[in-house]
Amino acid sequence: MNTIPIDDPGDPRIAAYRDIRERDLVGREGRFVAEGKVVLATLFAAGRFEAESVLVLENRLHGLADTLAAAPADLPVYVAKSAVMDAIAGFPIHRGVLAVGRRRAPETLEGLLGSLPARATLVVLVGLANHDNVGAIFRNAAAFGADAVALDATSCDPLYRKAIRVSVGAALRVPFVRGGDALRMVETARRYGFEPVALSPAGVEDIRSVVRPERVALVFGTEGSGLPAALLGSLRTARIAMAAGFDSLNVAAASAIALHEMRRTD
Repeated sequence: MNTIPIDDPGDPRIAAYRDIRERDLVGREGRFVAEGKVVLATLFAAGRFEAESVLVLENRLHGLADTLAAAPADLPVYVAKSAVMDAIAGFPIHRGVLAVGRRRAPETLEGLLGSLPARATLVVLVGLANHDNVGAIFRNAAAFGADAVALDATSCDPLYRKAIRVSVGAALRVPFVRGGDALRMVETARRYGFEPVALSPAGVEDIRSVVRPERVALVFGTEGSGLPAALLGSLRTARIAMAAGFDSLNVAAASAIALHEMRRTD
């Protein structure tokens, strides 16, 4: 383990960790920040993204020995006391574990879909700008065995720090693409043999009665306005049965139910 003590918050070696919240807003030049022991373990285990360095509290280092043993031997592991780490980040880091990772080169939707198995589940997100929801959906996707996630250009970045944290690292595990128009995404999925099923409170079919296609694309929109009418009108639709007088769920909860149903009928 390549441990490096850091005593000065201004040390240029830890510049990528400085003022984390501000950089959440302005971007990180091809990098992302992951936080927490579980997320760090996923970053190493999944192997989809390369870690550039780790910054940990001095009193957390011993407890991270097994996790860091899975990292490349030459990975810099910066170690700081609490006051120094908080000064670096710009706010208290209660988990005491941060890592900077390098983003992959952007993948095309066609390339992603072409790499999936013959029987596959794709999650399509349209207009989801809330990092908590996107992170939770990635967690659900991993839990219920979805093969990939496709996000349109109006959806948030799943490698935003909060989205990664809420996903408990699933955003680092589940393959995804982001960008482009929702209609084009759905049509591309169709060309690759996926049958899109849109979740909507006004859906025609009960999700429990949907016979899972060999390749299924579950399409989710925002909780307020839902999916665009032009898109919804072109898709097979399904609803989640609820008690009388209640017609909607948080989109992350809806994704968990729909993904469970597809796995149950798998």
